[in-house]
Amino acid sequence: MGINTQKLSHLVQNFVSTTTDVLGAAIVTPDGLPLASSLPGSVAEERISAMSATMLSLGERISKELLGGQTSRILVEGDDGYSIMTDCGPEAVFIVLAGKDAKQGALYLDIGRTVTQIKVSLG
Repeated sequence: MGINTQKLSHLVQNFVSTTTDVLGAAIVTPDGLPLASSLPGSVAEERISAMSATMLSLGERISKELLGGQTSRILVEGDDGYSIMTDCGPEAVFIVLAGKDAKQGALYLDIGRTVTQIKVSLG
């Protein structure tokens, strides 16, 4: 059974439209292939997918070698906002772009709910 990209697209669209201060989101494979996205026009889907796969790979190596555990989330904080990459199991990574005014606690709760739905959709 293949991945239902239509269902994943619906989940991403719903997340972006209902979550405060979110600028965009995407679901990508761990090796950097886009599955679904709702990104600002200035962000290329293929580019964010590839960069996120690289970040996730590096984060996993750091977690294993330095911290002795698994990576569940990677946060990149910049002057204008956040990029949050959250593990969704062996098949996907959920990427969220949020503005600098985003409340991280509330955002993480919304990300957690959506990641649960993504995992269910992936089977």
